[in-house]
Amino acid sequence: MKFISFLHNKEAKFGVINENLITDLTGKVLDSKTLKELIQKKGISNAKKYAAENPGNIKLDQIVYLPLIPNPGKIICVGLNYSEHVKETNRTVEENPVIFHRFPESQTAHQQPIQRPIASQSLDFEGEMAVIMGEAGKHIKPEDALKHIVGYSCYNESTIREWQRHTRQFGMGKNFEKTGSFGPHMVLSEDIKNYKELTLETRLNGEVMQNAKLSQLIFDIPILISYVSKAMAWRAGDVLVTGTPGGVGFKRNPPIFMKPGDNVEVEITDIGVLSNTIKDEII
Repeated sequence: MKFISFLHNKEAKFGVINENLITDLTGKVLDSKTLKELIQKKGISNAKKYAAENPGNIKLDQIVYLPLIPNPGKIICVGLNYSEHVKETNRTVEENPVIFHRFPESQTAHQQPIQRPIASQSLDFEGEMAVIMGEAGKHIKPEDALKHIVGYSCYNESTIREWQRHTRQFGMGKNFEKTGSFGPHMVLSEDIKNYKELTLETRLNGEVMQNAKLSQLIFDIPILISYVSKAMAWRAGDVLVTGTPGGVGFKRNPPIFMKPGDNVEVEITDIGVLSNTIKDEII
């Protein structure tokens, strides 16, 4: 089952997609107004039952996508988590994961523009898999971590490289407005038998830029969930963005950065395709 967040008649809603028709769940399952709230109320099974009894009547061409979780409490991102990416950046594999954070305000959605800022033209793609947390918890053991996941999605963790290199901290280059694309929908974890068998691919104007198996993660998802939980509790609706493979634009010769008019796609098998055009910031 696929869950989405969207605008319909200028109202923020969420629902499920079945054969290109959407069942609106807003306020109809446990009085939940957002997908995050539904997850917090442990209402996924209720939503599945409601959707089965109420076929969709909103067409995809009648909506505007929103970031899958528009209002996560936290977005935890992982750097240097594929060996090829570590090699191309001339770094070494660390003993612990490289963790940084995104703010919800930096996000955009499927079929919405990723914004190239006025401050820099070094806008780079980073296709990644996003994990949506369904169960809160702290000090989670790796062997229990997958039980805390409600679903998976795609993320383009677009980065302003010039600003990323201003200091040793990644934060500023990762939090420009409308650069973190999230969606198009969430596939339930129960529908993914083994995430390690999935393939992630990033395409720029149809050309493959990145391709990797999720089995190639240096720090796999249970380790990441457990590691972060030692410092802060995971909450329902929080998002973990698991890292990008090799092939990023700024390490190519010559470098390839995204520019207005480009189309960038992040596809993960069994999950979907996240697609965005590039537009310049306007003030």
